Amino acid sequence: MISISGKNWEESYANKRLVEKIKIDHGLNDIQSKIILSRNYASEEIHLINNRIELKNPFYNTKDFLQGCELLNKNLNRQNKILIIGDYDVDGCMSTSLFVNFLKKKNARVNFYIPDRFKDGYGASKELIIILIKQFDPDFIIFLDCGSNSYEAIKYIKTKKIESLIIDHHNTSNPYPEANVFINPKKRCDYNNFDYLCTTFLTYLFIDLYIKLNKEKILLENQLIYILLATVADVMPIRGVNKILAKQILSKFDSEKNFIIKNILKFLNIKKKLELNELGYKIAPLINAAGRLSNANQIVELFTTESNNRILEILENICKLNDKRRLIERKIIDDLELEKLNDEDGILFIYKPNLHEGLIGIIASRIKDYFNKPCLVLTNSNNIIKGSARSTADFNIGELIQKTCQLGITLNGGGHNLAAGLSLKKTKLNILKKFINKIYNYKNTKSKKFYTSVISLKSINEEFIKSIYLLGPFGYKNQIPIFLIQDVKFIKKTLINNLYISCFIKKDSKMIKSISFNHLNSKISYEILNSNNIYDVLVKIKPNKLKKKSTIELEIIDLIKNINKT
Repeated sequence: MISISGKNWEESYANKRLVEKIKIDHGLNDIQSKIILSRNYASEEIHLINNRIELKNPFYNTKDFLQGCELLNKNLNRQNKILIIGDYDVDGCMSTSLFVNFLKKKNARVNFYIPDRFKDGYGASKELIIILIKQFDPDFIIFLDCGSNSYEAIKYIKTKKIESLIIDHHNTSNPYPEANVFINPKKRCDYNNFDYLCTTFLTYLFIDLYIKLNKEKILLENQLIYILLATVADVMPIRGVNKILAKQILSKFDSEKNFIIKNILKFLNIKKKLELNELGYKIAPLINAAGRLSNANQIVELFTTESNNRILEILENICKLNDKRRLIERKIIDDLELEKLNDEDGILFIYKPNLHEGLIGIIASRIKDYFNKPCLVLTNSNNIIKGSARSTADFNIGELIQKTCQLGITLNGGGHNLAAGLSLKKTKLNILKKFINKIYNYKNTKSKKFYTSVISLKSINEEFIKSIYLLGPFGYKNQIPIFLIQDVKFIKKTLINNLYISCFIKKDSKMIKSISFNHLNSKISYEILNSNNIYDVLVKIKPNKLKKKSTIELEIIDLIKNINKT
């Protein structure tokens, strides 16, 4: 069935016999069992529903990790100068901070550098490496969340007799960069079943292995919240080891015992219990604001300094940057005529010469979410064009951008399944668009969106919500289930900050408070605000947990006009 927004919705299919088997075997209800089956939960994930599973390091016997530990140990024993280069997003900054904090405890001679997206461009280029070697004179360079496509830079490092270690999760291709040790589950290796881990998690597991191999007493548990932050910010699947991590941290994390997180929550006015939603939609954009509008080196300083005053000073600065980012982002999106963007076949391809290049990624993300379709946003940057892409789960944009580099369409670029960055000459703009759309249109027909089940408004209560949220924590690849509720009206409609719509969904005598985060210029928002028709509504059910009370709230995802009752 086609919705108001033009999406093709269908109820997810699940074999009734298998649903019944899961229900009986594990003592679950019909909807829980259907979700488990449709998402292909592993036995460990089913066990996690009602049990605690300890987080274990899966890389004890992994060659790359063992060789990396040997390489690090050699450089530490020689008291060599170490330089860490990280990416400017949350994952890059968190992995860099984690490694810097560890090396500080080892009294190592360590420096770090996060490239400036405006001055240094995308990734660890040879030109940047030449400058950094002159500045820091390192014996050993560690690349975190970058380096997988820095072929020329790594070759140059070798000519200078400098050793290198790469820990990354971005797409790469053979032949790989000639680092002394290259850890990346996206390459052909015996651990590519862990290609859903972000760099910060890989870095944590690497350091954990080093500590255990050397029988040291350094504790890392207080760093786990930052690994979860990076995992959510980089939109990694909340499945497998990531889900174990998320459930473990969210069940016991106490923000009062973490000065940085405590004050981030205070600055952002977050008063409820910390959940993945707060990490992904509030804290991650705050951390990313530094790299988008200024310089991300201050983020590593934030998480590595021992001065509480300096922490508060940096937080105040990045909060101002985040406020500025939101204002610019909102103006850009308001100026775009969203409903006209989806007219063409292919990905959403937006080129505007004067966009703020630090915000093109988040603009691409917002538009991708709105249309559920890959989006590439490009703008002028000095004499070249820079672009940032965001994609859906069924289209690997990072792999495609890497291919455009190999073919000479783009100057450089890379990323992972859901996000990528690139730069190119203006003369290649149409070639890039045609190349990407040819592949996209070949691989994609009109994609379907799935909801879990039809439910009644009356069935939504605390017990029902509790049963659904036992399958959490919810995130990418394990999203909050979407349900279809039929024959409802919207009443008591109000605007919140001229951004969102608050209302009640009503059927018969039952009504539940609801919110729509759809853009105010969208067809969905127009129908909610201006029509008294009866609709079938697609919703996510969210418990609104405040400190002393919990309420039920529905998030409106889409609408379907009920023609027979309008």
